[in-house]
Amino acid sequence: MSHTYIHPLDLISRKTADTCILDVRTAAEVKAQSLPGCLHIPLHALTPEHLRAEIAKHGKNSTCIYVLCQAGRRAEMAAEQLAGKIDSQLCVIEGGIEAVRQSNIPLNTGGGKVMSLERQVRIVAGLLVLTGAALGAWVHPAFFGVSVFVGAGLTFAGVSDICPMGMLIAKMPWNT
Repeated sequence: MSHTYIHPLDLISRKTADTCILDVRTAAEVKAQSLPGCLHIPLHALTPEHLRAEIAKHGKNSTCIYVLCQAGRRAEMAAEQLAGKIDSQLCVIEGGIEAVRQSNIPLNTGGGKVMSLERQVRIVAGLLVLTGAALGAWVHPAFFGVSVFVGAGLTFAGVSDICPMGMLIAKMPWNT
């Protein structure tokens, strides 16, 4: 493992104006609720070069980069993606923005309620399964393959904790 973990309250007690907190959630998620002073680079757009440019642009201390997402998994993926490619220590904020909110740490909130990426994936997967089953029953049995493909994708996502559908949905215009 190339990164460490920190509880949100421990982070806030150490936080200064130049502390580098990287939020890797989608733009829509950040707009709905964010920790003040974070850099924002969605996971699908994160590269070491982009991160270095943002750190320099905002004058952040890059000795340690604290990585934040919704619940923790995307932050871990970001830390693994950056490991060995930047000189900074990487530290994942345990529990993500949900744990920050539960710790009563003040957040910036935007207008309206934003649908989480996980919820969007569930909706799309459900609609694809229903569509495949309906078309398989009423048009041609080959359409049952759509439901099988989605089921296999969900199984893969559950076992590997990597969701290609989620990565694709994160790139949609309403999430950027």
